[in-house]
Amino acid sequence: MNEPVAAEAHRFPALVYRRFTPGWRRPWPNRQSGDNGGIPGPTIRAEVGDRVLVHFKNLDAANRWPHSMHFHAFRYAPGSDGAFIPHVSGRGGAVPYGQSFTYELLALPDSHGVWPYHDHSHFMHESIMAGMYGTIVITRPQDPKPDREFVVYFAAHGGMDTINGRAFIGNTPTFKARVGELVQWDVLTIGDLFHTFHIHGHRWMRNGIPVDSEDLGPSSTRLVRFREEEPGTWYYHCHVESHMRNGMIGLYRVTA
Repeated sequence: MNEPVAAEAHRFPALVYRRFTPGWRRPWPNRQSGDNGGIPGPTIRAEVGDRVLVHFKNLDAANRWPHSMHFHAFRYAPGSDGAFIPHVSGRGGAVPYGQSFTYELLALPDSHGVWPYHDHSHFMHESIMAGMYGTIVITRPQDPKPDREFVVYFAAHGGMDTINGRAFIGNTPTFKARVGELVQWDVLTIGDLFHTFHIHGHRWMRNGIPVDSEDLGPSSTRLVRFREEEPGTWYYHCHVESHMRNGMIGLYRVTA
């Protein structure tokens, strides 16, 4: 396979979710994985049976647009849906600039897996294209905890096809694991396009069949797990060739 074409420096203005300390006094630090560092927003984690409260405050000083949070997977009352329905939805569907709202969520037995959350206000198209989305991971008590967990979000931004808001090797995340580790990939898409997640040199089981690619439509997710056995430096990317050539590619390094 030919090397991807190097991109010139290219930036776009982003609008993101961030996790804050109580009272929104200051942002939580950005962890090594990139969580709370921009796109996607901080990962929301829960276990089946948990009641989850998400305290959201709109700090969009640049645009002063209303925003919201809409959560897949959870059960909630209509007031916590986070989707703007004119004359129906209430404040949770369009939180004004400077104001806050608390969403109340419940993780059910059929909530386990990987899911998206995103803005669903009447500015949702502009907000999502600017980066207002994130990941939900809901586990069951019997699920083994992975040694490594990677979030891969496919989306188009600023004329580029991106992974976690970044395009091309050297800018997209480089993930690392060791032989013998249980590795989990949380793969999600947002926007209008279809993608195919692929890792070179690896296979995993899907409904009893070994696969090395996963097709995803808009707002789709896949949870990929395997025990690492293949040392080396490998590509991971979208296998829609035009998307890969436009930035949707990264590196996965495995050490013995």
